[in-house]
Amino acid sequence: MLSRTADHLYWMSRYTERAENTARMLDVNYQTSLLPQSAEVAKYGWQGLLSISELLPLYNEKHDGFKPDEVMEFMVKDESNPSSILSCLRAARENARAVRGALTTEAWETQNTTWLEVNRMLRAGDFERDPAQFFEWVKFRSHLSRGVTLGTMLQDEAFYFSRLGTFLERADNTARLVDVKFHALNSEFFGTATEEDQEYDFYHWSAILRSVSAFEVYRKVYRDVIKPERVAELLILRADMPRSLHASLQEVVNNLDKVKNEQSAETQRRAGKLLADLQYARVDEILATGLHAYLTQFLDRVNELGWRISQDFLVPGH
Repeated sequence: MLSRTADHLYWMSRYTERAENTARMLDVNYQTSLLPQSAEVAKYGWQGLLSISELLPLYNEKHDGFKPDEVMEFMVKDESNPSSILSCLRAARENARAVRGALTTEAWETQNTTWLEVNRMLRAGDFERDPAQFFEWVKFRSHLSRGVTLGTMLQDEAFYFSRLGTFLERADNTARLVDVKFHALNSEFFGTATEEDQEYDFYHWSAILRSVSAFEVYRKVYRDVIKPERVAELLILRADMPRSLHASLQEVVNNLDKVKNEQSAETQRRAGKLLADLQYARVDEILATGLHAYLTQFLDRVNELGWRISQDFLVPGH
C-alpha cells in the first residue's frame, strides 16, 4: 500500500476517535460541574480538561479564566484549536476524501454526513441548547464510523491501518483521562476520604466510569461500591474492558503484526514490550510507585510508538 494512502486512513481514524474522546471528556466535566462543589474545584476541573489535551497555552492566549461555557466553546467549535471536535471531524473527513477509493461507499458516506451534520447542528445552536445530547451524538457518530468500517471494509491493509489509528489514539486518550482525574483527587491519599466526601466521590467516580462507557462494566466485574484503585485497575489493566490501556495496546500489537514490513521490527518489539508490561502489572504495584509517574511514562512510550509508526509506514512529519 502507498504510504500516503496508509497515512490518510490512519489519521482519519485517529481524528474520529479524538473527536469522540474529546466529547467524552467534556461530557464528564459537564456532568460533574452540575454537582454541588466550590468554585475552586469547578475551575480545577475545567483547567484539568485543557491540560489533558495540552491546550492550556492556546486557551490562555484567547481567554481569561476558566468559565465552563468558554472552555466548552473552545473544545467544541473553535477552528483555531486543532483538537476541537469541529477541527477533528473536519480533519477526519478531509483524510477520508483523500482516499475515497480505498473506502467503501458506506464508510465514506458516514464520514461525510457527520461533517455536514455537525456544521448544521452548530449553526442551529443545538450544542448550546443541550450540550449532553450533542456529546452523545458525537460519540454515536464515532461508534457508527467504527461499526461501518468493521462491517463493510475488506480486511486488508487499509482496514488494519484504520484500526491502528483508532487504538493508538484510544490508548493515549484513556491514559490522559485517568491521569488528570486521579491527579485532581490526590490519588496518593486513597482510602482517607471522610464520610461527607463519600457521596461526592461516588458521583465523581461514576461520571469518570460513564465517560469511558464503563459504569455497567464496573458493576458487573466488581459487584461492589466504586473504589478508586478498582477504577484504575479496570481502565488500565483489564484486557476485557474495550477502552482500557491493555485492550487498546493488544489491538495496536495485533494490527502492527498484520502490516509489518522489513523496517518495523523495532516498532513491533516496543509495542509488544509495552503490552507485556500491562499484561503482568498489578494495580497495587502501580499505585505504590505512583500512578502519575506510571501514566506519564506510558504516554511517552505511546507517543514514541506513534512517531515510529509514522517513520516505518506513513508520511513522516504529519
